Amino acid sequence: MSAESIVRRAVCPGSFDPVTNGHLDIISRAADLYDEIVVAVLVNKSKSSLFTVEERISLLTEVTQSYGNVRVDYFHGLLVEYCRARQIPVIVKGLRAVSDFDYELQMAQMNRGLAGVDTLFMPTNPEYSFLASSLVKEIATYGGDVSSLLPELVHKRLLERLEEQTRARRADSGQLR
Repeated sequence: MSAESIVRRAVCPGSFDPVTNGHLDIISRAADLYDEIVVAVLVNKSKSSLFTVEERISLLTEVTQSYGNVRVDYFHGLLVEYCRARQIPVIVKGLRAVSDFDYELQMAQMNRGLAGVDTLFMPTNPEYSFLASSLVKEIATYGGDVSSLLPELVHKRLLERLEEQTRARRADSGQLR
């Protein structure tokens, strides 16, 4: 097989609940380095999520549609098994701080040992170094402006979901007006 026919593939895994501009920064930079990027949404039934897996896939598909080499999928179980089954040799992870590195290095070494899958650590753009989906959700829940941290579509859906939850809580407590 010639070098021209080898497709360089990598996966960007995460929960993406919701996808942030920090996630998109890593995805876009990875898309510049690889022929194909698979954005893989983690299915974790033990963790309560604001958006369903299907909603997260839909949002990611929409906000990454401008990249011709990015596709969105989902996985559960071991990421390296997902990679092995799809012949993806590289995992791309964004690092915000040294504390991220400590945990991710252990995971990277385990993944290399288990399945020969390498991990590319990409430092987060300083503009997004503080950004985490959980923090965005918390700020938005209390009425803070997170519009600059999310793609416009995701921001709109986040506000709609939070309003749905507020209405449901009011209805449950008999406060519906």
